[in-house]
Amino acid sequence: MTPSPLFKIRRRGFLGFMNASGEVVIEPQYLEVTDFHGGFARVRLNDRWVLLDALGRLYVKRLYRAIGLFSEGLARAQVVRLWGFVDEHGDEAIPARFDVADDFSEGLAAVQIEGRAGYIDRQGRPALPFQYTAAGAFRQGLAPAAVEGQCGFIAADGAFVIAPRWDGCQPFDGPVAAVVKDGRWGLIDRQGAVILTPQFEFAPRQRLVQFHEGMALAFSQGRYGFVAQDGKVAIAPMFERANEFSEGLALVEINGACGYVDPEGRLAILPKFERAGAFKEGLAPAQSNGRWGYLRPDGSWAISPVFDTAFPFEHGLARVVVSGQWRYITSEGEVVWQET
Repeated sequence: MTPSPLFKIRRRGFLGFMNASGEVVIEPQYLEVTDFHGGFARVRLNDRWVLLDALGRLYVKRLYRAIGLFSEGLARAQVVRLWGFVDEHGDEAIPARFDVADDFSEGLAAVQIEGRAGYIDRQGRPALPFQYTAAGAFRQGLAPAAVEGQCGFIAADGAFVIAPRWDGCQPFDGPVAAVVKDGRWGLIDRQGAVILTPQFEFAPRQRLVQFHEGMALAFSQGRYGFVAQDGKVAIAPMFERANEFSEGLALVEINGACGYVDPEGRLAILPKFERAGAFKEGLAPAQSNGRWGYLRPDGSWAISPVFDTAFPFEHGLARVVVSGQWRYITSEGEVVWQET
């Protein structure tokens, strides 16, 4: 059963959580918390992190330097320098003994010890030999792995099925995977055939090539465009800035103003906003004349720009800021909670 969503709230500088009706379910008492993901949030205590469940219980059996998100029932956790895994009871399921650890995927996690990468199973037992210089997550039976600085893809038995000939590889995203040659990325299919010759740079602060609604950001000579999962350049790099597609539209910046394009590159909402965000649940935050409101997909205002700051909608509510104080509103603009 999917847990009911919880929303981060603030009172007198302390953070807690409310439900979708605006009822406080975890009293504001923490200085730093993350949002809930997979039934847990993370709370910082004395410069270390612990798990917090939806009932407000802290899992303080051990304090961690960092805790990742849960994947297949386990989350990466760092003790001092080394990484292990915790389960959903807060117990240390796999002791911290790895220099690097990735999330579990398809029953395996890539880990490193003393510069050699391999894979472990959910009991922490070696599943594939530590014979790679780098390794990544399995996606539908294939995972990126490198030997002597060259990257390819292995099957579940550890054998290369796509020969290592790339400078870098990323896990498969559906039918394609990004590969890197001489600092530029392209795409291959699951048979290893090149469907997009490496040609695009990584955008500033971009680490991964990620597809959203079948499109990935493409960056070249300081401009942004989009590549489709079939390897075709769907929208040539021409924008000063761009964000991923969401609900059929992507935020772009032209001559310093923000608007939105459709998957064919046509302007769906003219660039006339100072700043803007992604469409979520049918609405997008946008700034006009220094104030934030929410747009419909046709570019009209659903909620007039009256806020100091506005965040995307999620689970029916959006957080806004008015005179420095948090509020949560519905898609009709009704306030369900406000900071006191």
